[in-house]
Amino acid sequence: MGDFLNTVLAWIESTHLQQQIKDVDYAGLFSNPWFLVPFVALVLYLLYRQAFRDLIIVSLFVAVWWVSGLDYMQTMIVDGELQVSKVLPVFFGGAAVLGLVIYMLFGRSD
Repeated sequence: MGDFLNTVLAWIESTHLQQQIKDVDYAGLFSNPWFLVPFVALVLYLLYRQAFRDLIIVSLFVAVWWVSGLDYMQTMIVDGELQVSKVLPVFFGGAAVLGLVIYMLFGRSD
């Protein structure tokens, strides 16, 4: 299992995914019609279908993506050291979001 995990981590590192996510131009992305039209169509479709659970999950995904680009996240590492006082709110916020998603997917009956 550890060998498989190391292989997956090496593949993720070889794709430079973290650098690509860091270099995303958010303002340009949300003004690009090739992204915006399908995204708005998805939201309108979910509203039409009244799939509020799915709409909330998509909204949470966009919110986490937006929060990850804030200056607060950029200042979590100072001089190569992780700031524990800044990590704890992110940890508990992530746990709350994950708990909400798990509750919405498995805890409720429709």
